Amino acid sequence: MKTFLSRFALIIGLAVSAHTGSASAQETEPIRAKNIVLVHGAWADGSSWSDVIPYLRAAGLQVVSVQNPLTSLHDDVAAAKRALSSLDGPTVLVGHSYAGNVISEAGADSKVSALVYVAARAPDADEDFNALAGKFPTMPVRAGITTHNGFSTINENAFLNFFANGVPAEKAKTLFAVQQPIAADLFIGKTTTAAWHNKPTWYAVSKNDQTTSPDLQRFLAKRMHATTVELDSGHLSLVSHPKAIADLILQAAGK
Repeated sequence: MKTFLSRFALIIGLAVSAHTGSASAQETEPIRAKNIVLVHGAWADGSSWSDVIPYLRAAGLQVVSVQNPLTSLHDDVAAAKRALSSLDGPTVLVGHSYAGNVISEAGADSKVSALVYVAARAPDADEDFNALAGKFPTMPVRAGITTHNGFSTINENAFLNFFANGVPAEKAKTLFAVQQPIAADLFIGKTTTAAWHNKPTWYAVSKNDQTTSPDLQRFLAKRMHATTVELDSGHLSLVSHPKAIADLILQAAGK
């Protein structure tokens, strides 16, 4: 009888341990947020969050979508900080792609209760992120980037097939038409802090991403101990899977 009970206790203990290991990386309940600040990535603008915003507003949250100038990391962080300064109460800060740099820096603000990274960069303080990314596969979109007069854009073929893969064709063409050029040296900027060390984090990996290596995304999410979901999506999961992204944000907001 004792042998049976001992084995039973061991099985239960292993089951609990396995469950704990696969569960959320956050050990405490998220702070209930009042606000969401959304930060878009390179070659995009604030309207890229248009399909996510209605879900967040329906949950009773105030939402601000930042318009990044995409002229320097300093300028983009300043834009995010202006948005935060206009709000009261706990706020979830969300960044897509390059905007992971922005929220890693701006996320140190005391109002920020959680960080959500969507197929995003997540540099450590003063890290050479380009060197880190170079350890992972170079993605196809890179060949389609062109520079003119100090600003870079993605050509139409690369935009439609690699940047917006998985997005319906007509929607992808619209996004191409409104793409915002970025300063050619935008990705050189380094963060001075990494808010993810001190704030609870969530991460949405795009498994079919042709812009940012999915393995790099997984590495970053694991390094941050982020609560992570993986989506059958290209780089623009906020466009192709808006409800899934909204659900992750709502989780970070304690909803």
